[in-house]
Amino acid sequence: MVTAPRFDPLRLPDLDPGDLAVLEKRAVIEGVRFEVTSFEQADLTDAVLIECLLDRVTLVDVQLRGARFSESELVALNAPVLAAARSIWRDVVVRGSRIGSAELFEAQFSGTRILSSKLGYVNLRGAKLDNVEISGCTIDELDLGGVQAKRVAIVDCQIGTLDVTRAKLSNVDLRGTTFDTIVGLEGLRGATIDEAQLAALAPFLAESAGLSVQ
Repeated sequence: MVTAPRFDPLRLPDLDPGDLAVLEKRAVIEGVRFEVTSFEQADLTDAVLIECLLDRVTLVDVQLRGARFSESELVALNAPVLAAARSIWRDVVVRGSRIGSAELFEAQFSGTRILSSKLGYVNLRGAKLDNVEISGCTIDELDLGGVQAKRVAIVDCQIGTLDVTRAKLSNVDLRGTTFDTIVGLEGLRGATIDEAQLAALAPFLAESAGLSVQ
């Protein structure tokens, strides 16, 4: 039986209004909310956001490489490009958001949930996922190449292309999610699927085994 991810309840304290002037490299931003605003051409490399709420925030040319998000919630985030390679996400909820290209390679996620969002290309190559849920999302391409994932649920999603080349999966639940194409089929070892998915995977399994079905 697959082990489900576990999450601590996210309880944000009373938050102060955020000041856009603090958006700079290595900034430590704690206990604030940003509402209906834009972060434009900000360099937040290695910045730290703790117990923050981003509500209907748009990111335009924002660099988040190496940034750390902790005990925070992102609601209705709009980001044509989420440039957050090697970032760290701990006890974070992302909800109802639209992200075009999410550059999250070699990022680390723990206790994080991505819910009811529309995502284009999600690059998680070489990332580490521990206690993560992706639910009710539409994703054009999900690249999990070389990912290390344990106690992850990707459920009730619609995914165009799923790449699991050289992925290492443990207790990964994919039930209820649909895929148009799967790359690196052998990387699914350690995942749990349902009967409908097994039937949908049949052509990919046959191709992987070198079988001709006529």
